[in-house]
Amino acid sequence: MFSTPPSGVDALHDALYRGAIVRFATLPEMAQIVAFTRGFVEEALGPEPVRVHERFDRQGLAERLSEVQRAYSNHPEAKRLWQALFEAVGLDAGETARDRLILRFQPPIPDDGGPHDARSTATVGFHRDSWGTNLYAQVNWWAPIYPITAGRSFAFLPDLFDRPIPNDSADFDLAALMAHNRAAPPDAPRRAMTPRPTESIDPASGEPVVIAPGEIIAFSAQHAHVGVPNRTGLTRISIDTRTLRLADHLAGRGAPNVDGRARWVAYGMFRRLSDGRPLADVLGVRTMEPFVPA
Repeated sequence: MFSTPPSGVDALHDALYRGAIVRFATLPEMAQIVAFTRGFVEEALGPEPVRVHERFDRQGLAERLSEVQRAYSNHPEAKRLWQALFEAVGLDAGETARDRLILRFQPPIPDDGGPHDARSTATVGFHRDSWGTNLYAQVNWWAPIYPITAGRSFAFLPDLFDRPIPNDSADFDLAALMAHNRAAPPDAPRRAMTPRPTESIDPASGEPVVIAPGEIIAFSAQHAHVGVPNRTGLTRISIDTRTLRLADHLAGRGAPNVDGRARWVAYGMFRRLSDGRPLADVLGVRTMEPFVPA
């Protein structure tokens, strides 16, 4: 399922836009991110953070993990290390925008069978990121912080990369959803941040991602993927974010849009890597621009 990194950042993005899922296995900058993030998580949550779900009730867990997520996303050292990583793979910080850093927690399904459904603890449902952002030069980056297994991960359905999937993106309003989430408490039930398929998709049909801490994968926002229900007894702790090469976006280069019809282009989620300036200001557009399908 994984490809090795092509030589050069242009070749990398060309491969990603065609559907490659690229694994970087030996980047020193990624090892530094893992070391920093483990120290951050263990200071915030105590020893064995993969067992953090054993120390809180459901509401308390959601609230505490939400606090930790916010602190990590805003941490200057986390931002510096991630910029160093992206520069190491060849991205120009002045010509690249980044979404926020998401320190993600996926606790195991509780014994009572009820799911964790708060924004900080929910398992992500089946989606394409491109359904929500309408940015087809968007690249997703994902890495585990502690060891994972096929039962404590997420899964790709790579055969669906360029195949239309019936979905509700035409009715999806990201601007309204983000306003709701800003006002909601951290333990409020999570509302999906992307549209959903309108036909049943079996998560078990996907290919689970299993890579080691210190490795990271990059893939197009067009790839269909889904969280694997966690029944392993340990919390998955991972990190993800998204990047956008401005030249590619402005030139219309990116993955194919085969089925996305959401109403907005989500510029407001991104900031320029070099200085944190909002992407909408850099491009001279609104944070949410109406999307006109080709």
